[in-house]
Amino acid sequence: MSSKFEIFDRSRLRIKPIAERQSDLQLGWWLNLEDPTPPFEHPDLRAVALRLQSAQRAGACRILMAGGHLPRAGVSRHVIDLMRNGWIDHIAVNGAVAIHDYELARIGATTESVARYIRTGEFGLWRETGELNEWIAEAASESAGCGETIGRRILESGYPHRDLSILAAAYQLSIPATVHAGIGYDIVHEHPNCDGAAWGQASYRDFLIFTRSMERLEGGVVLSFGSAIMGPEVYLKALAMVRNVAGQENRTITKFTTAVFDLCPIRGDYRRELEKSDPGYYFRPHKTILVRTVADGGHSYYFQGEHRATLPALRRAVLAL
Repeated sequence: MSSKFEIFDRSRLRIKPIAERQSDLQLGWWLNLEDPTPPFEHPDLRAVALRLQSAQRAGACRILMAGGHLPRAGVSRHVIDLMRNGWIDHIAVNGAVAIHDYELARIGATTESVARYIRTGEFGLWRETGELNEWIAEAASESAGCGETIGRRILESGYPHRDLSILAAAYQLSIPATVHAGIGYDIVHEHPNCDGAAWGQASYRDFLIFTRSMERLEGGVVLSFGSAIMGPEVYLKALAMVRNVAGQENRTITKFTTAVFDLCPIRGDYRRELEKSDPGYYFRPHKTILVRTVADGGHSYYFQGEHRATLPALRRAVLAL
């Protein structure tokens, strides 16, 4: 039975070359490892670094979850360095991260002005970025994930700045990089060549790859950088799945560490849940990652600050061990 509702005809769209777009973030914004960064100090950074070290030695997972503001903070080299040195063994990101990572590798710039381009109906409709849809169709046809396919294609490309790609580095290091996409969330879903079924298939595979990594969470660490929705929700569902299986095998997954890095202030003790009458109750990284899921023996930390400061500060903490 066919739908009784009409759909938007994407063939009517005008797709423009990305060379005509003004990108807000240019190559010089991306920090080298030796560059000075905004100051950030916190006494708990060393504790998180020690827990990453313990997890590394035990073979437990060290997962970094991130939203689009992490690569936009210009710290891609720092993330790649953490992976290369074994501090991170899984990267989980939303679709925006994949887009910024791809654009940075290809043109050495990313991020368009929403305020400017939404007025003219041009926002997101750039020809080159739409290539990601072709790669995801390939991923689905090969029963591969979004992250591994994008990483492989960037690594194999002639793009001039592929050394800055977090996904390419993950693929090269054989570290899972998973892209947890929400249909309609990302600019590539506007394009006529977007296949929603392919995105669903490849991203769901990434979810199962992520859940497989979560099976090593006992004694492990989950870091969440600025992901208010994807990070907490994907982590929560995967944790339920791995605890379900662990319980059948007379194992527990309770003693692990979570750390959230975000800009939002948390009133009072961040290790306690707020009342539902408090708007802060609905900040998922707090109640999900810092309170509920570590209630049976885990430990959590919160670091309030911009990623351009906090991510390099965490790297300095592990280097100091």
